[in-house]
Amino acid sequence: MSKTAKVISLILVLAFGYSCEKDQLPGDGLYSDREEGPKPYYLPIPAGFPEYDLDEDHLLTEEGVELGRYLFYDPILSKNQNVSCASCHKQEYAFSDPDQFSLGTHGGLTGFHSMPLFNIGWMDQFFWDGRAPTREDQALKPVVNPVEMGMTWPEAIERLENHEFYPEMFKAAFGTAEIDSNMVADALVQFEMTIISSNSKFDRVRRGEAEFSPLEQRGEALFNSNTGADCWHCHMTANVQLSDNSFHNNGLDAEGEFDMGLYAVTGNELDKGKFKTPSLRNLAFTAPYMHDGRIETLDDVIEFYSTGVHSYPGVDPFMELAENGGVNLSQPDREALKAFLLTLTDSSLLTNEKLSNPF
Repeated sequence: MSKTAKVISLILVLAFGYSCEKDQLPGDGLYSDREEGPKPYYLPIPAGFPEYDLDEDHLLTEEGVELGRYLFYDPILSKNQNVSCASCHKQEYAFSDPDQFSLGTHGGLTGFHSMPLFNIGWMDQFFWDGRAPTREDQALKPVVNPVEMGMTWPEAIERLENHEFYPEMFKAAFGTAEIDSNMVADALVQFEMTIISSNSKFDRVRRGEAEFSPLEQRGEALFNSNTGADCWHCHMTANVQLSDNSFHNNGLDAEGEFDMGLYAVTGNELDKGKFKTPSLRNLAFTAPYMHDGRIETLDDVIEFYSTGVHSYPGVDPFMELAENGGVNLSQPDREALKAFLLTLTDSSLLTNEKLSNPF
């Protein structure tokens, strides 16, 4: 290949991504610079976002991302071949599920509402109860969950190895057609890493490309005020997910009536009723809300935090006004807060063809 052709090829590769992303290569750990084998997958880091945290064992390649995309949408990994990852994480709903609970392969319902799946490069604990400490573990668990996909890994691997095209795809991605569960998880995570939400009005304002309306500006001030809506303790805007990636008991239920949450994983009495802080991005698409999907609308979420919070010793100390039922926002302040929260909407995520069903 000529030097000119190489330059053109590199430019085309770098052009992938959202128009808002930096025109630069990501940092170390994102891609392989090997000259043979799978091709490096260059994933530009959005402006204002920190670098991803990837190690040398989980580099992004074109073949790995494409394989993961196929596996994400293929029901082959479920017992009855009727549900896939995409069944619970639908692109048109910002990779979440509009139903309160998701339908599993045998017709049962999941125990939690489906969390939206984007920007996992900036997450280090997964699921509402924190039962997956890594991205790969997050990809492995649904396959063997008896309610969700209901498979054993030997069954899943046998299907993939006897499939008409998956052995060749695995060979292209990993250099061997001898498939194992770690390869499946690696490929799924490679695709999931490309599901990035970074082009909301909030992002554009941060980049100096747009301005908040007076109402949205008022909502942002309430969001970040200890005496206003006081959202920032758990949903700090400095974090790209607007989540502290931690676990809290937010007073959703009265004392002793709540689900166990993180306690089911840790066995620590202090973790009872704690659930992971969800991302606030794309709230316009990810209803219903809370770990069990009990709250149907964004207005109702604001109402809960304003007047519906339960108070008892186990409630998170950040819920400073729990003894008063919440932050008691006025109706004008509720409208302002909602306006700000809706600036976190990134509609481009719903129509990005690179993230869509390849079949």
